[in-house]
Amino acid sequence: MVGLLGYYLVSNTLHNLEKQSIATGFGFIHQESSFEIGESLIDYSAASSYGRALIVGALNTLYVSFIGIVITVTLGTFMGVARLSTNWLVSRLAAIYIEVMQNIPVLLQLFFWYAIFYETLPSPRQALNPITGVFLCNRGVAFTVPKTHPAHAYMAIAFLAGCFIVYLVRRWAKKRQERTGQLFPVFRVSVGLLLGLPLLTWWMAGTPTELNMPKLVGFNFIGGLNLSPEFIALLLGLVLYTAAFVAEAVRAGIQSVSKGQTEAAMSLGLRPPMVLNLVILPQALRVIIPPLTSQMLNLTKNSSLAVAIGFPDFVSVANTTINQTGQAVEGVALIMLVYLFFSLLTSAFMNWYNKKMAIVER
Repeated sequence: MVGLLGYYLVSNTLHNLEKQSIATGFGFIHQESSFEIGESLIDYSAASSYGRALIVGALNTLYVSFIGIVITVTLGTFMGVARLSTNWLVSRLAAIYIEVMQNIPVLLQLFFWYAIFYETLPSPRQALNPITGVFLCNRGVAFTVPKTHPAHAYMAIAFLAGCFIVYLVRRWAKKRQERTGQLFPVFRVSVGLLLGLPLLTWWMAGTPTELNMPKLVGFNFIGGLNLSPEFIALLLGLVLYTAAFVAEAVRAGIQSVSKGQTEAAMSLGLRPPMVLNLVILPQALRVIIPPLTSQMLNLTKNSSLAVAIGFPDFVSVANTTINQTGQAVEGVALIMLVYLFFSLLTSAFMNWYNKKMAIVER
């Protein structure tokens, strides 16, 4: 019955589209797009195909979602811990942040941050320069960055190698502690490896220090790293809104651990940071991870609101494609599939992490 219903809906849709002389299929993907995209992580021009334009939109969505998730988890964890601080001022400030951000719709927050750039910041010719090499204006933020050099690629490889070595060291240290009871300074060694290997690579490559500084050319800054007002407004809105909910999930997870665990850890002479890191958080994660997964999914899906402030995410590019080709069914289907893929990918990773962090009873 489900199959027959699906067949009826599809055939009826195709019949009506044919009756209205509307083209069907995904052949338009290979046609010339004939529109520009303001921000792109890959090479793109108006002469590129609709398929490449959609890839640009998907990469923009993935880019802002990934950065937003990393910052959200960090800020949310900090605010959740601060909410339980014994310091009255810290606790109250965290509570005010959570209550305010949770009760302002995310779309209004996007409009607010977007208006901050265009209404309060000056034009590029009068750009604010709070720090050497950083410029703020209504065209966005321009940063000074290191000039492209082959050494940077080798430094990235060295950093990835350091991450792998740190993973092996942590596993070895854990087995050593279980076998002998002796602690190994994993944190200090990890920091030394993650910073030392790239720095050693940089030194061996000749210590390149040349910088790519933004310069005012005409009506905008050229060079350096430029972040548009749309990107910054979208990132701020998504992060500040979602982090408030993450903070409550972290608070609930910490409070789910009985006070006896904290008292037992303190009686052993552990310092408060070690109690939080070694005793409280490992037990709280089983409560934190499920709602944290939901908030990560919400952030990714809320990124589709970028169309309201002009950031070229996948929904914005797909809407332009639909308007030009008239193939709404295919365009909406692509939007659904892309966000379904992002959501399933995030869920799969968090489910794996949830199983990895589960407390195994003996």
